[in-house]
Amino acid sequence: MVATAISEPDTNLIIATLLHDVVEDAGVTKEDVAARFGSDVADLVMEVTDDKSLPKAERKRLQVAHAPMLSTRAQVIKLADKISNLRGILNSPPADWSMERCREYFDWGKQVLDGLTAPNPILKAEFEKTYRIFDELSAHPQQ
Repeated sequence: MVATAISEPDTNLIIATLLHDVVEDAGVTKEDVAARFGSDVADLVMEVTDDKSLPKAERKRLQVAHAPMLSTRAQVIKLADKISNLRGILNSPPADWSMERCREYFDWGKQVLDGLTAPNPILKAEFEKTYRIFDELSAHPQQ
């Protein structure tokens, strides 16, 4: 998705997009990423990495608060991640999530998107399309 949404080739951005959760979820350090992929990739990954030592609600609040401060390249990663997450919820919502919980996630994702200062227009349109699909489905739940 990112490779086709950016106007100029940016291999490091694509690599960072693929690795964006590795520090949060896999016990990999910034130094590990830098050693293998270079400091540019490591810096991008860290720019979108949540501090897992914080409570979930605080991490979510900080994503909204930090969105306007993200570099243009990190905004691409953030948008692609949110699109992927929303699509995942649409296609296979967690079994223990109610429609209300899904709505809360979609609305929070939109808050993050709304804070971006230079969202990629292709990814922004895709996010909005995915958000509208959820709106339509939640307005007309299957009987």
